[in-house]
Amino acid sequence: MRAAPPCTLYLVPTPIGNLEDLTYRAVRVLGAVDLVLAEDTRTARHLLDHYGIAARLLSYTEHNHAARLGQALAALATGDVALVSEAGMPAINDPGQALVAAVVAAGYAVVGLPGASAVPLAVALSGMAVRSFTFLGFLPHARGERRRLLQANAAGGHTLVAFETPHRLREALTDILAVCGDRRLAVCRELTKLHEEVFRGVVSEALAHFTEPRGEITLVIAGAAPQPASAAGDEDLRAFLLARAADGESARDAVSAAVARFALPRRQVYSAWEALKGEQGPSA
Repeated sequence: MRAAPPCTLYLVPTPIGNLEDLTYRAVRVLGAVDLVLAEDTRTARHLLDHYGIAARLLSYTEHNHAARLGQALAALATGDVALVSEAGMPAINDPGQALVAAVVAAGYAVVGLPGASAVPLAVALSGMAVRSFTFLGFLPHARGERRRLLQANAAGGHTLVAFETPHRLREALTDILAVCGDRRLAVCRELTKLHEEVFRGVVSEALAHFTEPRGEITLVIAGAAPQPASAAGDEDLRAFLLARAADGESARDAVSAAVARFALPRRQVYSAWEALKGEQGPSA
């Protein structure tokens, strides 16, 4: 007699805006599982009701993961379970990552369904020739942390994709301009929803355009253009470092920002910073 297959945790993407974007397979799975774990049960109930699915819902968030994990594993001992995020693909930039690791460790199967996600959609809509990209998730709240993250990723030729909230968008764009320069980018707002907008231009134009931004936002930022080490003029680099020194930045942060801005070797930029110390006395 063949053993019964292990119960399964299904990762089910949900629409990022338009309820019609749920797949036939996702409707079938959500209607068949014994339990649906949801990051936001109100949003999930609205979706399930739209499709006439009377599934049992249980809240699963980063705040109650420890308390809910035992219940999730107990449910998997007797039947299949689905995990949904508030929107898009679960287990990416949300608490589902910890659940997947625990379920795999417990010996249960994990099956992912394809479906809606703002990340590839924004990349496709950006109008850029994207060969590779780095997903940064939500940009950090604090300015210093946000700039350090941008500095660590800005010098590469790959495209950067990030989520941002409307009330922090202008601050984020200001930091992108300071760290990365006036690069091309796409600001994708309210994707698949009634007021969808895709702004394509450079960072300074986006700052002028989004005076009172609203809605959920995905940023697609062009990678640094390849250039020889001598491409940045000495005066441009000097002026950039002097401005950083005037802002009170440390040598580490100023050099990292210049490396990201001009795509120059770190040793060359640090030498330029050291040379300025004798002239202007920037703090190290």
